[in-house]
Amino acid sequence: MSRIYEPTVEAFLEAFRAAGLRPFIECTPEQARQQLAALRQASPVGPDMARIEDVLVKSGEAEIGARVYEPVPSCRSTVVYLHGGGWVVGDVETSDFAARHLAARTGARVVSVGYRLAPEYPFPTAVDDAEAGLRWTADFVRRHEGEGHPIVIAGDSAGANLATVVCLRMRDCSGPRIDGQILIYPVTDCDFTTGSYIDYEADKPLSSSDMRWFWSHYVKDESARTHPEASPLRGDLKGLPPAFVVTAEHDPLRDEGEAFAAKLAEAGVPVRYKLYPGTVHGFFSLPHVVVPAQTLLSDCADFINSLTPVE
Repeated sequence: MSRIYEPTVEAFLEAFRAAGLRPFIECTPEQARQQLAALRQASPVGPDMARIEDVLVKSGEAEIGARVYEPVPSCRSTVVYLHGGGWVVGDVETSDFAARHLAARTGARVVSVGYRLAPEYPFPTAVDDAEAGLRWTADFVRRHEGEGHPIVIAGDSAGANLATVVCLRMRDCSGPRIDGQILIYPVTDCDFTTGSYIDYEADKPLSSSDMRWFWSHYVKDESARTHPEASPLRGDLKGLPPAFVVTAEHDPLRDEGEAFAAKLAEAGVPVRYKLYPGTVHGFFSLPHVVVPAQTLLSDCADFINSLTPVE
């Protein structure tokens, strides 16, 4: 299969290959986390914020970290952001750059939730933590902004999986209102036989083999992977908040993201779907070097601004 990349994506890939990073499948979870942390230290800081605060969020009997970003003194909306990393790598620190850019471009307050990682904390711990982050944010907004302030939940990759699963939970338990969901190249199914899984078996920066590695740590019991809270494509999507679903052209997750957008539409959910040509998995986190990431941030801002609170 031929690969035609957007020029700035091609330049990023050349630098990525030259860096000689080990594929996830050749790492232990701890080695993968150390590799990501080293990349974070080498990246720029990101846009300045009017206010940043680290907070603790109660999740069951545990406490998890979260970071609140306010790009301006008065924000018209709030985004709960859940980072990617296959449920195994990533945290508030490694996603700081992306969270800052999301806040700066959208003008929204961003609450970045540091959910616990597999395999130490397997499914559904990350879902529980993501829900706790949403509930903490809803309470914060209610106390500081009152009713009617839009709340959006967003995530990339595994974070997008968690974001839409939290929407399912809140629908089923009549939880806090979510006005919209932004799902950037989401993990939506445990099916490894899609066309994009087959086409991108050994690609960088994310291969199909890497995704199987992530799943093996997050949900070891293969029979449990079809649960809608792990594979939301297999669930009932009626009544979910309006969605903006993003896929990258050269990504093992492309087909399941497209299928999820189609199923949302079939369920009557207002959905915007956009495939970004010439891009790869992870491009959202590269707005300083990849032009389509800047376009995506603007598209996220447009989506958030289009939302009206659900009464």
